[in-house]
Amino acid sequence: METITSVRGFKDILPSETGIWHYVEGIAHETFTDFGFRDILVPILEKTELFKRSIGESTDIVEKEMYSFLDRGDESLTLRPEATASVIRAYIEHAMYAADPVAKLFTIGPMFRRERPQKGRYRQFHQINVESLGLDDPRIDAEVILMLMQFLKRLELSNLRLEINSLGCNACRPGFRDALYTFLKDKVDELCGDCRRRILTNPLRVFDCKIESCHQVIDQAPRLSFFICEECKEHFEKLKGFLNNFEISYKINDKMVRGLDYYTRTTFEVVTDLLGAQNAVAGGGRYDGLIKDLGGPDIPGIGFAIGMERLISMMSAGNEKFVVYPDLFIAALGQLAESRSFELCNRLRMKGVRTEMDYAGKSLKSQMKRADKLKCRYTLIIGSQEILERKAELRDMKNKTQVTLMLDDQIEEKIIKTVKER
Repeated sequence: METITSVRGFKDILPSETGIWHYVEGIAHETFTDFGFRDILVPILEKTELFKRSIGESTDIVEKEMYSFLDRGDESLTLRPEATASVIRAYIEHAMYAADPVAKLFTIGPMFRRERPQKGRYRQFHQINVESLGLDDPRIDAEVILMLMQFLKRLELSNLRLEINSLGCNACRPGFRDALYTFLKDKVDELCGDCRRRILTNPLRVFDCKIESCHQVIDQAPRLSFFICEECKEHFEKLKGFLNNFEISYKINDKMVRGLDYYTRTTFEVVTDLLGAQNAVAGGGRYDGLIKDLGGPDIPGIGFAIGMERLISMMSAGNEKFVVYPDLFIAALGQLAESRSFELCNRLRMKGVRTEMDYAGKSLKSQMKRADKLKCRYTLIIGSQEILERKAELRDMKNKTQVTLMLDDQIEEKIIKTVKER
């Protein structure tokens, strides 16, 4: 019978890897709650219309990459390709703004896009998403970026660069769009098929193109920075001032537009040279019209997303230190010893000591080999003779030392004291 394998682009995260995932999630929870953010859990399945209205029907995500299907009621549903729209939907649906329009939220979980699988990019991937809703003050932009950089600092990541840009607002961006369209229609023969299509649907998307020949054209294109209004320019200047106050270095990337239609004003990315062509570790920006576009009140917002797979691939050299190993292995020899060891094993587990034992009645040599394989720091040896003499041998597997413990009412506390003090 043919073996069933995982779906292409969907990756198993094995026990040897999950430790680092839990560590990253823990640092995320710690950092974001330090800044006053709270976690929210949203479904992975949403109505397709949510993403069409929020992301934009002309984006590659909606046109090519979403996993959408009709359910039994002929309603079109989609596995979420990103989390911002879902968080905003929940914010509106549950009228979270009624109690307080300011909401600082984050969520961690899987997203789904049918892209070509490559290093750091899968069809099921995981993101950390942060959303700050309710204020359009540039100090909020700086706060969100500062928190992102602090999170990456706590993970001890290096070789990172912060890039920022302003996309203007609905008042000043149409002028840029018109100028860009005029420029691109004269260069149409030099562009790839996707960019030719983008000229008609959303010219700004050409800045996302990864094809070198298109880059040569785009390098000559008009820049949004020459079109943004005074209000947007002032917002951006204040943001840069706040970042300077915190000594956060950045580069202005005037070609950055981000991949989603809902962004306005501040946009930013954290990039690295360690991941090849897919060099963005995190990215986000302001989306002041999104809540209103999705049927809610006119409340501004800003957020970012971090790709977990890419983040963890940068930390994989130290992956071993995040693997959790047992504290203690109990090697039991004989029925009496096995019975006493089974009780002791589970009592220790209930008191927070990671304990393992063998149930196959193997020799001491075989059980010691298993303790080594499991990388247990200590092994407690209990045989039939030890049961009669009410004692056990506790061996330090690292230092190759051994002490005798009495099998009395205090043995659990003695083991806990030894394990916790190492």
